[in-house]
Amino acid sequence: MKKLIAQIFKFGIVGIVCTLIDYGIMVFLTEVFHVNYLISSGISFTISVIVNYLLSMRYVFETAQDRDKKKEFLIFVILSVLGLGLNQLLMWLCVDKLHIYYMLAKIIATAIVMVYNFITRKLILEEHK
Repeated sequence: MKKLIAQIFKFGIVGIVCTLIDYGIMVFLTEVFHVNYLISSGISFTISVIVNYLLSMRYVFETAQDRDKKKEFLIFVILSVLGLGLNQLLMWLCVDKLHIYYMLAKIIATAIVMVYNFITRKLILEEHK
């Protein structure tokens, strides 16, 4: 149980870093360059996924050392694309249908997608001993 709690804590730290990257890039693109919020959200999410992979595979999840890293990254990307779809759906629902300000909507979407990310990565990517 202590190991799981430590892992969730590390995942949370990585998540905070990647959320700041995701949120910062989204707001920057939307506010400074007037990029549509769905496009800026997709771009920022993609950049944060790459950083998240690098940090998660190094500090959070115990993966098999002999695992093909290209395959591992591909699985991570597939899970992340599904997360991106969930993120975009939640952004659209919150902003266009529920009329929630896009910056608040991003926080809601991020919280939900973070739970999805931890569960799927733990079940699929982590080495089970």
